[in-house]
Amino acid sequence: MGDVRKILVVTGTRREASALGGVVGLNVLAGGSDPAGLETRLLAAAQAGAAGIVSFGMGGALDPALRLGDWVIGQQVTGAVEARCDVPWAMALRSALPQARLGAVYADGRLIAGVADKQALHNTSGAIVADMESHIAARVAAQTGLPLAVLRCVSDEALSALPPAISVAMRSDGRIAPGAMLGSILGQPGQIAALVSTGLRFNRAYRVMARGAQAALLALR
Repeated sequence: MGDVRKILVVTGTRREASALGGVVGLNVLAGGSDPAGLETRLLAAAQAGAAGIVSFGMGGALDPALRLGDWVIGQQVTGAVEARCDVPWAMALRSALPQARLGAVYADGRLIAGVADKQALHNTSGAIVADMESHIAARVAAQTGLPLAVLRCVSDEALSALPPAISVAMRSDGRIAPGAMLGSILGQPGQIAALVSTGLRFNRAYRVMARGAQAALLALR
């Protein structure tokens, strides 16, 4: 903390990245649906010099006790990579967000959409939340010796399934893919009500995330 080098922030969508707009000292990389490209860009940025790596954005709850808009601070990453998060950084985030839960974060690149899948992962891994980028952040942090932090805001609860269109909602650059979503809806029109509900809930969680994100990331500087 206090390092003049930039903190590298990894997220999924451009919208998640926009929650950190204006914060000096951050280099925010939105991965979109191109995990290999994200890892290449992140590794290059880390090797050029950085203060550390933060996996940030929305996450799907695996623990049924988590509610929409709850914050989770990672103590470790599990899934495709097994890695410990930096303790001083986790404690700094906790000081900015004292209501946040500490726990393990699951990531292997998949969107964990089904209730049964969420329950199974929670039972087998012990993780309380899942996202699609933390394994990449953890892998690059391990390769470069940089501290790792994970900060996620719950956008869908453990007992809520995500409709199929969500799995194709991201373009490779992190923007929304309306054409792909429309194709999914036309193929499975019965998901429309669930998709609308998911969108409304995501917006509620995003507002919570946007209110706390900047102060939390500033705590790492």
